Amino acid sequence: MDKSSTLDYINQMFPTEASLSGVEPLMQKIHSEIRRIDAEILSAVRQQSNSGTKAKEDLATATSAVEELMYKIREIKTKAEQSETMVQEICRDIKKLDFAKKHITTTITALHRLTMLVSAIDQLQVMASKRHYKEAAAQLEAVNQLCSHFEAYRDIPKITELREKFKNIKQILKSHVFSDFSSLGTGKESEETNLLQQLSDACLVVDALEPSVREELVNTFCSRELTSYEQIFEGAELAKLDKTERRYAWIKRRIRTNEEIWKIFPSSWHVPYRLCILFCKKTRKQIEDILSSMQEKPEVGTLLLALQRTLEFEDELAEKFGGGTRSKEIVNDKEDSDTGDNNSQIVLDIRKKYERKLAAHQGAETEEKDIHKDLSVPGAGFNFRGIISSCFEPHLTVYIELEEKTLMEHLEKLIQEETWDIEEGSQNNVLSSSMQLFLIIKRSLKRCSALTKNQTLFNLFKVFQRVLKAYATKLYAKLPKGGSGIVAAATGIDGQIKTSDRDERIICYIVNSAEYCHKTSGELAESISKIIDPQFTDGVDMTEVQDEFSAVITKALVTLVHGLETKFDIEMAAMTRIPWNTLESVGDQSGYVNNINLMLNNSIPVLGSLLSSIYFQFFLDKLASSLGPRFFSNIFKCRQISETGAQQMLLDTQAIKTILLDIPSLARQTSSAANYTKFVSREMSKAEALLKVILSPVDSVADTYRALLPEGTPMEFQRVLELKGLKKADQQSILDDFNKHGPGITQPPASVAPAVAPAAPPPALLNAASAGFIASGEDVLTRAAALGRGAASTGFKRFLALTEAAKDRKDGPFRKLFNA
Repeated sequence: MDKSSTLDYINQMFPTEASLSGVEPLMQKIHSEIRRIDAEILSAVRQQSNSGTKAKEDLATATSAVEELMYKIREIKTKAEQSETMVQEICRDIKKLDFAKKHITTTITALHRLTMLVSAIDQLQVMASKRHYKEAAAQLEAVNQLCSHFEAYRDIPKITELREKFKNIKQILKSHVFSDFSSLGTGKESEETNLLQQLSDACLVVDALEPSVREELVNTFCSRELTSYEQIFEGAELAKLDKTERRYAWIKRRIRTNEEIWKIFPSSWHVPYRLCILFCKKTRKQIEDILSSMQEKPEVGTLLLALQRTLEFEDELAEKFGGGTRSKEIVNDKEDSDTGDNNSQIVLDIRKKYERKLAAHQGAETEEKDIHKDLSVPGAGFNFRGIISSCFEPHLTVYIELEEKTLMEHLEKLIQEETWDIEEGSQNNVLSSSMQLFLIIKRSLKRCSALTKNQTLFNLFKVFQRVLKAYATKLYAKLPKGGSGIVAAATGIDGQIKTSDRDERIICYIVNSAEYCHKTSGELAESISKIIDPQFTDGVDMTEVQDEFSAVITKALVTLVHGLETKFDIEMAAMTRIPWNTLESVGDQSGYVNNINLMLNNSIPVLGSLLSSIYFQFFLDKLASSLGPRFFSNIFKCRQISETGAQQMLLDTQAIKTILLDIPSLARQTSSAANYTKFVSREMSKAEALLKVILSPVDSVADTYRALLPEGTPMEFQRVLELKGLKKADQQSILDDFNKHGPGITQPPASVAPAVAPAAPPPALLNAASAGFIASGEDVLTRAAALGRGAASTGFKRFLALTEAAKDRKDGPFRKLFNA
């Protein structure tokens, strides 16, 4: 206990003075406890001293016991080695006797088996001579097992002699079996009732012989069965393409007639299966010879009919014996072909009789590969599909030529019957000829894919490309010819395009149809690439066709712009005929502005409803790049312009700008019109700046021109002076001063800064006009914009009153603005 704990303990024991009387008894008790503990400690020390001495004695005793144990172990090991030596000496003679017994037993067994082998071979020889095939088959198994025991004794003369004798017997059996099977199919089986049973037993002998014997027997039988087939169909009468179906009927009838007889063959031999393989190979060779020997191209209907019947026969074999994969589809639509009465009837007959169409074709296997395949089991490695039909592939060019001719005739017919209009309620604004053309192409693709998926299908794909390119050419030719303006100059086309409202709708239909063809041709290529043989997949590409339709779309949209340009040019010509120099007052917007507004109100809503947003945006971009610059350049074509004429033209300019900016709203396609609005505002602001230059005083016209039109040329500036009505002599000094200072100024032009509203002239050019003057100038432009949007005439009357009052005053904001 620490000091604090000790004190707490004492205070706890003696909390009061009265309790101190117990101190003496407590001290005695503590002393007694101390003495007891000391005694225990002393006793423990003594006991520990005695234990240490005893531990040393125990250790010495244990060490002595271990040494004694090791001695006894060594003694036991020595005695064991002596015992082992004694046992080996005792058993040495017994091991010799055991080996002798084993050798004697082996010898006796070998001699017994040799006796059995000799006896079995003799019995087998008797059975072979008497043609007891059933017993001989069992005996063959026994002899084969006995011979296997003498593989290690092949060099012994007696064994060699027996093996040679056994080999000769097997050869005799083989010759007997082949001789008996040669009578199968000759009619003897009906005369000799036990012949079929005898041949069935002979099959057991063949199974007991080497596997090569069975292969040789089956091949010999199949070749003999097809001998008559070769003789029949190699003759001049039946060696024709139109007799192909009779070949397949012959083999079906042969199999059906001999089905019961051929049951003598074990099912594991698959004789009908092997027979059909050999039949297919021989038929393929004969058909190849027929096709190669034809001096003229085969008739398409006959060729397709032979190919169709061949595919059907291959399918039947594949379903009967297995092997190969080909998906099937049901053809619901009926074909109508105009390729001639005979061809149409043949194709229609095929379609009516067979509804199945084949969607994947793996091609034919060569005979060299077939030889190395496992043909013993149906479906194990042989593919019936394509084994015969693939030989038609090199000769199907006439079919492709016919398909191309038919497709081109359909195309011409569709173009002739096209109304170039869309029926009311149509979901898409696409010409019917586009959809009909792809429907016809789809049917052609189905016909061809049912026949082949190799080179012929790829050749048909090339035909599709040519047909679609021809259709693109037809659409291109339908577009109105000619063109003018900036876009026309860029495309290298001269002349003007006059388009009616119907022409504009037709152009939109052509754009939509070309877009439909662009998309559908890509989907067509994807469909063909999925079903065509993989080696042709990389060549299935419709990029060139899609580029053709893209060119049609671009040309059609540019033609739309050309058409509007032509209408716009008519109004621009009317603008140049207005006597701007003799106008007495500023009135309502001019007639040509109203005509432009009417023209756009008639055309733009229709175009916006028929064109997609992407193509309408392209149209807007082309239109913006044309109309604004055309109006600007048209100002220079006018004759002299007076101050009043310039004011009227400025009013018309603002109205035209508003009309152009409202085009996206008219078309109800404002989502992507920001760039168009910005471009139109910038271009029309140039025209406003030009008119402000014309309105500027003569002494400051050069500075105003440089400030508002920094990109202007000296020739344009000279034309501005002519528009102001200056004489040649007066122009020369101004031109000299203009050329001396250069065509532009260093400070940013005010006309470029705003994108939407026209800027007021710089303060230095307006003699430090007051704020009230600038407000008045902006008010004039605002009123002009309101006029362009068809505002109420009341505001315009106030504008006229202000301008008339300005003429009688020598100062004031309007006088300073126009500086008359």
